[in-house]
Amino acid sequence: MASLKDKTIFITGASRGIGLAIGLRAARDGANVAVAAKTTRPHPKLPGTIYSAAQEIEAAGGRALPLVVDIRFEDQIQAAVAQTAATFGGIDILVNNASAIFLAGTVATPLKRFDLMHQVNTRGTFACSQACIPLLKKAVNPHILNISPPLNMAARWFAPHVAYTMAKYGMSMCVLGMSAELRPDGIAVNALWPRTPIATAAVRNLLGGEEAIRGSRKPEIVADAAHIILTRDSRTCSGNFFLDDTVLAQAGVTDLESYAVEPGARLLPDFFL
Repeated sequence: MASLKDKTIFITGASRGIGLAIGLRAARDGANVAVAAKTTRPHPKLPGTIYSAAQEIEAAGGRALPLVVDIRFEDQIQAAVAQTAATFGGIDILVNNASAIFLAGTVATPLKRFDLMHQVNTRGTFACSQACIPLLKKAVNPHILNISPPLNMAARWFAPHVAYTMAKYGMSMCVLGMSAELRPDGIAVNALWPRTPIATAAVRNLLGGEEAIRGSRKPEIVADAAHIILTRDSRTCSGNFFLDDTVLAQAGVTDLESYAVEPGARLLPDFFL
């Protein structure tokens, strides 16, 4: 089986949820994981810090570097990328996972929320990619993976929350453009999105509480799909908008019941699908 052993992965928003799950899956191979996130103290509604995540990653078999990073600020990104390279000798993979969400119509969306989503989702993804690309060019099998949806320009995905959709699609447009731009350098740029909601704090707090959680899958399904993508040849696997269950099916995994939060429950569809 392909492995991420000794690979260095820089993951934004890795203190919990999907980002942490991707880090833990890589750690089981013996990877180096830079945990780049803001949370240094536990929050009542947002469990996990960069330090607890680092402990979990090391317990799983990897090496971890907890980094305090607010990806709205270029200097923090640059410092974190430099520290990762100095600690582990380079960067092989960037996972742009950090994201901000506010689901409301145009009039009900405060501009500070609009700005936050665009600063974290679109600008943060662009800035982290920009900072990592010089190091990725030196890697053997370099990948950028954005946790963002396929580009579906149907109005129904914009009407309820124009600002969020614009910001999230900005991450996907980075995939569209950068995959072509970086193809001559052998750097893969892909997107990965879950078929169903994923049981994270964001789903519990913002998208319907326990009822939404029951209709969700565990973060491990995205982590396992990400592992498959990140171990593929970067020169031949780029510019794709992957869905987690499709990636697993391609790898021969079709029984997904173990990923369900509540086996047998009716699964909800995710946004943009």
